[in-house]
Amino acid sequence: MSAKCEICPRKCVLENGRTGFCGARENREGKVICANYGKLTSVALDPIEKKPLSRFMPRGKILSVGSYGCNLRCPFCQNHRISMPGSEISIMETGPEELAQKALELADEGNIGVAYTYNEPLISYEFVRDCSLAARKRGLKNVLVTNGYICGEPFKKLLPCIDAMNIDLKGFSESFYKKLGGDLETVKGTIAAASGQCHVEVTTLIIPGENDSVTEMEQLSSWLSSLSANIPLHISRFFPRHKWNHLPSTPADTIYSLVETASKKLRYVYTGNII
Repeated sequence: MSAKCEICPRKCVLENGRTGFCGARENREGKVICANYGKLTSVALDPIEKKPLSRFMPRGKILSVGSYGCNLRCPFCQNHRISMPGSEISIMETGPEELAQKALELADEGNIGVAYTYNEPLISYEFVRDCSLAARKRGLKNVLVTNGYICGEPFKKLLPCIDAMNIDLKGFSESFYKKLGGDLETVKGTIAAASGQCHVEVTTLIIPGENDSVTEMEQLSSWLSSLSANIPLHISRFFPRHKWNHLPSTPADTIYSLVETASKKLRYVYTGNII
């Protein structure tokens, strides 16, 4: 019996036993389930600024966890070994209560909660939801670091559990998003919905010849400021990696110029990984 996944706009129709494009959601006996539920590939206690979140509980730390799989195919992905299905990866299994309790035990080290990050966390929708509820019970914060490529209804149901998000706005043109296998309007909808419910910051990685024009940054920052001029924007420098390792690094001058452009519309604009 086939089943349709309703988490992201791909809406994969899966035959029994088959896994979707993301590599993490599977049809089991007519029901689409989270096949990577509780299967962690990365665990670290990070500074909150590393997410990056610059204006949410600064100088705190957060227990950061990731699994495997992704519903986009960015040729510049820095975590492609875990985000792209088929890689040989080590997995540690844990449950929501166990993870939340571990986060609570780290409070003495400055931990404020759990961040769902590294790969695309929203394809592990049920795990993120369950962990978020378990963390909330213990008075902990929940942070999402996401590409924002999710359907509106499941996202709205999850939002009450989330305290802060960094959403990756890859660029501001549909043509660029098509290269990645996504669409701009969905991500804009995610940012708009989240900005009214929790703390939101946005990151854009600037890639030479792809999304580095002043015009595009003017459009991006103008749209973001229409939601709120207080939404922080992190403008990051591209370095060659994965399938786009033939491209040059983004000139630092380009980053500084685009920061200046965005600052005309937004109050908080940051440079990321400039060196």
